[in-house]
Amino acid sequence: MVTGDNLTTAIAIAKECGILGPNVEASKDNCLEGPDFYDRVGGLMCNTCKQKVPCKCDKKKVNEGVKNKTTFAALAKTLRVLARSRPEDKYLLVTGLKELEHVVAVTGDGSNDAPALKKADVGFAMGITGTSVSKMAADIILMDDNFASIIKACMWGRNVYDNIRKFLQF
Repeated sequence: MVTGDNLTTAIAIAKECGILGPNVEASKDNCLEGPDFYDRVGGLMCNTCKQKVPCKCDKKKVNEGVKNKTTFAALAKTLRVLARSRPEDKYLLVTGLKELEHVVAVTGDGSNDAPALKKADVGFAMGITGTSVSKMAADIILMDDNFASIIKACMWGRNVYDNIRKFLQF
């Protein structure tokens, strides 16, 4: 869970949602604040010139990645809650997970969510409360702002994908 809420609130919500089990204690490995996370993994760097992003490379060709990949990989295994996150923290998390070859889905409603929505494999924007910037960056717009709709969208998406695959095999 990545949120702008403070750490105490984020942990309480994560426990209520089942992201943190009832017997799991919050620690420095599974619950972090965004700036601390960013500092621990070193931020983003250009894989071409090995400089901190933004760099002097051509902006259209910048191949960015996590600076400290081993620390990120270790954190990614245990991290469950990222509180007080800024847009650059969200973007760093998505970039790092994609580098580890994870499939990444992001939900968001604000303009600050747009970079992460665009970078993710699938971006879900809120249709009612979402800004036009987040809707333009997203792949799917949830018309009812209901997180349960994400499950239905994934189910229907897989159904359509399976049927197209079967048609092409036929």
